[in-house]
Amino acid sequence: MTYLQSEFDDRVVLEPGAGIAPDACVIWLHGLGADGHDFVPVVAELQLPDGSTPRFVFPHAPVRPVTLNGGMRMRAWYDILGLSGAAAQDEAGIRESARRIERHIRRESEAGIEASRIVVAGFSQGGALALHTALRHPEPLAGVLALSTYLPLQAALGEASGANRRTPILMCHGLYDPVIAIAGAERSRDLLRAHGYTVEWRQYPMEHQVCAEEIAAISQWLGRIIRAAPPARSRCGDPRTS
Repeated sequence: MTYLQSEFDDRVVLEPGAGIAPDACVIWLHGLGADGHDFVPVVAELQLPDGSTPRFVFPHAPVRPVTLNGGMRMRAWYDILGLSGAAAQDEAGIRESARRIERHIRRESEAGIEASRIVVAGFSQGGALALHTALRHPEPLAGVLALSTYLPLQAALGEASGANRRTPILMCHGLYDPVIAIAGAERSRDLLRAHGYTVEWRQYPMEHQVCAEEIAAISQWLGRIIRAAPPARSRCGDPRTS
């Protein structure tokens, strides 16, 4: 499928071709220091089922100083104070960015893509925010894709909405990840499972990155999620205009 790309101040949007109405949406969050363009090329590699026409939304994180990088200003969903599991977390920044992602979800819903047809995805810091936001969303979402990441603010998991207790989660991680150690990701996976979440886990012989085998698994998972989600209602607006 040929996608049409649109640029906005806060996001990049890929629409499924001229005159084709999207039947779902994937909101995909980039990692620290990147921007919304980072995962745009991956869409061309996804082999989704015939008839699946999702819109892809790639938000840009705000620019802020990052403590881990000596206070350098870059796009970041929240500040990173350290990489160890014992490091303090920027709770205020996480919650502020979660509100940003909620606005993207609301925009899609107002345009006719119900929450049950929306997948929230992310890589690294974006994956952490995807998990945090999706689990707290008050309506059932189609799925959560968490790549090379972890669950932030674990002590606050009790805030999660029961609406997404059964939402499918796919977590993928590199065995040799030097940025977010796989042991930390496994602890996040195990905590989610202990709280009753269905987490599909994939690991690959790679570092802090994505690989072809992983993209193939994402394609299969997304196709399955989109097919299983309830049909989209009739559209009432166009999110490209706002």
